[in-house]
Formats: sequence, structure tokens, C-alpha cells
Amino acid sequence: MPDVIVVGGGVIGLSIAWELAGQGLAVRILEQGVFGRESSWAGAGMLPPGSLVNARTPEARLRGAAHQMWPEWSDSLTSSTGMDNGFIRCGGLEVRLSSAEGDDVETEFHREVEGLRLEGVVVETESLAQVRQRFPMLGPDVTHAYSLPDFCQVRNPRHLQALQIGCAVRGVEMVSGAVVRKIVTRGDRIESVQASDTEHRGAEFVFAGGAWSGELLRQLGATLLIEPLKGQIVLLQAIPLAFRPVIQVGREYLVPRSDGRILVGSTEERSGFDKRNTAEGVSGLLRFAQRVVPSLKDAHFEKCWAGLRPYSGSGKPSIGRLPQLSNALVAAGHFRYGLHLSPITAVLIREILLQQTVQLPEECCVG
Repeated sequence: MPDVIVVGGGVIGLSIAWELAGQGLAVRILEQGVFGRESSWAGAGMLPPGSLVNARTPEARLRGAAHQMWPEWSDSLTSSTGMDNGFIRCGGLEVRLSSAEGDDVETEFHREVEGLRLEGVVVETESLAQVRQRFPMLGPDVTHAYSLPDFCQVRNPRHLQALQIGCAVRGVEMVSGAVVRKIVTRGDRIESVQASDTEHRGAEFVFAGGAWSGELLRQLGATLLIEPLKGQIVLLQAIPLAFRPVIQVGREYLVPRSDGRILVGSTEERSGFDKRNTAEGVSGLLRFAQRVVPSLKDAHFEKCWAGLRPYSGSGKPSIGRLPQLSNALVAAGHFRYGLHLSPITAVLIREILLQQTVQLPEECCVG
């Protein structure tokens, strides 16, 4: 019988399994489909900066801890698997576009800059003329911009492959096609989960099922409400690349890759578990890309896809023990930040499960 059964084989579940197996625990991970091929695979691999220096909110603390961990986490994974996950410090450029909101944009922009600086994040501001001199590819609709030199990115498909190799190297038992149909409890403990035709017994259970976590947790009487929000992405190819940093406009973005590809994302849509692309979603992303960088009108359209983000309503993840069960933990509801927060999530689960000193306050652990 394994020490821990992890339900969910996305970046969160794989990271937890890899971290726990590194502590000598026997881990079995159950994935209903193909490992790492849901929201984790569909994302753009963005790793925004954070700092623990003056972080006050749970979100800022998690982001600061993740930012601090990523270089070492990536190095450790690469050295143990031989798989380069493409982690780089690429820099970021946050911009705003002209709109009818006028002064509200100005006020919000400056409040955002000051908030990041108070948190301890390095932010570089210049006049719009200076920004355009540095980034001449920006379109005329860009009205404000600031730089985030510590912004990073990772090639998420490669990272997920590395995690799978890392789990295998550490002896994690990986079971794909394991759809959990029933959770058997006795008193305040889970005895087993039934996936397809197999009963899986374990000492501890971690639920990290992404957008499907809500359905799993409802079986346990948990009140955590997690629903899927579809995000569509377009992949373009533009050689030579017109820019190197990640460009963000609020929740939309352009992520350049070293091979000349550019990820354009992303929508937020309530469509249940429907992952099909739509004409409206794709055309909207293409219009956005050309508005920010007009030369992308000549880029080659390569493909598009969609993923389902696990949205908790508050936008905050839930990380920790389920209060009604003594051997059940949850790591779900990360919304847009699952890849980014995966290292700190895995460490927090390890600390909580093994009753070690937890490095972040309790309010950062349970959403």
C-alpha cells in the first residue's frame, strides 16, 4: 500500500508526487486521462515576478515564494532527469492600450506600479517615448508601459515531460486512464478510491484534479467550489522575433519563444468542460495581438487550442488538509497560476503532510 495517493496528474499533482517521493515516501498518482495534458499543457508557461520582502496578502506571499524557488527547482529537475525545461529569465513588459476610460487607466496603472514596488518587486518605468525607443514594435494604441526585468518563463510541455521522468526516476507509480468514480470513507478517514475497476488504498490522499477537483471534493462533502473556465490560445510563428520579453495587457498576453513562435492568450469563458476553440475567441486573440504588435499581421498562424482552468470563485488556491477528514489534503483552484505556483504548492503539501514547519502562514495554505 502506498504512503500517499495523489489524484490528478497535471503540473500540481506531478510536482507533489515528485516532491514527496524525494522524501522517501511511496507515491501512486492517478490521472483520468494522459499525464500533464490538460490545463498545465495548454498554458503559456509565464512565471511573473514576486517578492517575499514586503508581501502582505496570501497571493503575494505565494507568488514571492514561487519566484524564489523556480531557479533551484528547475535546476534540480534538470539535473535529475537530463531534460531541459526551457526555464529562462526573459523579462516582461506590462502595457495598457488606449480606451474610453481615460484617467481611470492612468490612476490604475500607477497604483499597480506602486503596489508591486511596495511588495519588493523590481519595476522599471520610463516615458512612453523611451519605451517606444526600446520597443519600436509596439503599436500606436499603447499608452502606458513598465518593465519587469525578473519576469521568467518555462516551456510547460517540456517541464511536464521532465516531471514525469523525475517521478519515474524516484519510483512514483503512475496510473493513467484512472477515472475516480467513488471515494470510500470510514469515520474521518478515506479508506480507498475506486478508479475504473481498481480499488486504490493508501495512508494519505491528495486531491489535485484541477478543473475536475470540484466534482471529486463534492463526494467528500467539501464546500470548496471549483469550476472550469476555458482559456483559448493561438500559436503564431514570426521569424525573426520582433520582441523578446513577455508582453502583458492585463489578463491577455504575448509570449515569445526562442524558436520564433509566439503564444497569444487568453480568453476566460464559462463553457463547462467544452474545450473546443471558437471563431470569436480565436479572432479576438488575433485582433489583440496585432493591436499590440502590428507587425504580427504577417505572422504565420500555426494552430490554436484551449484548456480548462480550475476557478475557485475567489481566484485563490486551496492548499492543505480537508478539515472533515484526517488523511485527505487538497491542492486545487489555482486558476491561472497552477504552473507558476506548482513548486511552492508541492513544498507546502510536503510540509503539512509530514508535519514539518510550514514556511508560509496558514492563510496562504487554505483558500
